[in-house]
Amino acid sequence: MPRLLGVDIPNDKPVYISLTYLYGVGNARAIEICKKLSIDPRKRAYELTDDEVSMLNNTLDKEYEVEGQLRRMVQQDIARLREIQSYRGLRHRRSLPVRGQRTKTNARTRKGVKKTVAGKKGVKDMRH
Repeated sequence: MPRLLGVDIPNDKPVYISLTYLYGVGNARAIEICKKLSIDPRKRAYELTDDEVSMLNNTLDKEYEVEGQLRRMVQQDIARLREIQSYRGLRHRRSLPVRGQRTKTNARTRKGVKKTVAGKKGVKDMRH
């Protein structure tokens, strides 16, 4: 398995698919990188030579923000929003959806497992 920027990419898949295993690289960017380095995108990852792997490593490291560097940037952006107490920052802080989705129903991914709240006593119980 070739290793790019600390991530093992799958051997048996084409290079452009294998590159998408890196955080911050999608299909379009993977194909763009292959064209830039004149590597056949349909070539299998295990067929890459050591030179091609090192070229990929250098290009990804110098020209693109991927993996740890990109994750760090995203975290810094979120921290900045929290710090300036913007609306989006408050939503991040409270673990609620940030982009205007409804929260009365749905939003379970963001809010977590349901926390059941005890209901009010019925009118019948109040009489006795």
